[in-house]
Amino acid sequence: METVLVTGARGFLGKKIVKALLKNGHSVKAFSRTIDKELKSLPIQTISGDITNLESMMLALEGVDGVIHTASKVGMWGEYSDFYTTNVIGTENLIKACISNKVKKLVYTSTPSVVFGKDDLCGVDESTPYPKNYLTHYAKTKSIAEKFVLKSNGIGGLVTTALRPHLIYGEDDPNLLPRLAEASRAGKLKRVGPGKNLVDIIYVDNAADSHVKAYEVLSKNSNNQGKAYFISQERPVNCWEFINQLLEISNAPKVCREVPIWLAYTVGSIYELFYGLFRIKRSEPPMTRFVALQLGKSHYFNLINAKKDFGYDPKITIEHSLKLMKSRYKS
Repeated sequence: METVLVTGARGFLGKKIVKALLKNGHSVKAFSRTIDKELKSLPIQTISGDITNLESMMLALEGVDGVIHTASKVGMWGEYSDFYTTNVIGTENLIKACISNKVKKLVYTSTPSVVFGKDDLCGVDESTPYPKNYLTHYAKTKSIAEKFVLKSNGIGGLVTTALRPHLIYGEDDPNLLPRLAEASRAGKLKRVGPGKNLVDIIYVDNAADSHVKAYEVLSKNSNNQGKAYFISQERPVNCWEFINQLLEISNAPKVCREVPIWLAYTVGSIYELFYGLFRIKRSEPPMTRFVALQLGKSHYFNLINAKKDFGYDPKITIEHSLKLMKSRYKS
């Protein structure tokens, strides 16, 4: 088996990938800004560092066969330079360090947001073009990084691929479920649109397994080299029915009230203008144009290429994943 460096190893997805690699017999280096007790308890090498520091990456990649790169700056608001430094410069540093250290392969964690403009995305595949304009710095910088990763395939013996997991959920989720529950309890969560939009989701264990599978298949002769792939569950779900299922798990009130998409989008525009004029960067607006469209539009994807090129198959169903979450939150 191989020695694999996981960036962002302390994160929700990164930690699951570390455990999945160990389960498959790989040796793991966990790279993150900070290292927590759980990572330290695992039979791995832990490295505290910053991907925006090239020297730090050079040292971390010594003796490494491959990388799974999950580290990124996520958010709907903030300074463009902050997103660019982490998501673009950090990824460029990583690839430079990979080539310098003769690392064989790299799996990059991207996002379906790289192809989301303003319209519904219904069952589309990876031939969907990048939009001309983005509504978030996150999506724009992730698209720049994804393009760079894929263009780097074959340079200096490095082979690359990118995965686009959509709406990761599961036990110990630090982002999606807590934010939904907090907004619901505060009476601030309203359904955007008529509530008929379908979206893709992915249970965190399936997302981790997809990364390990893509990594193990990846080679100079594999079908997945130099390509990006959508990754999700076995089927799309109704966005607001699923949100209510998550709220029920966390004992938060279900969403009952509704606002039209156009109104949510307009409110998001006003908030963005206000936050921009007064240079409010440390907190996110209650609504943005991107969030309004994500909550009101459909966005689900065709997984045939991932299944064909590296055998992707979500092992844990939506129903079983929700049962696992319910039992965890009750305990």
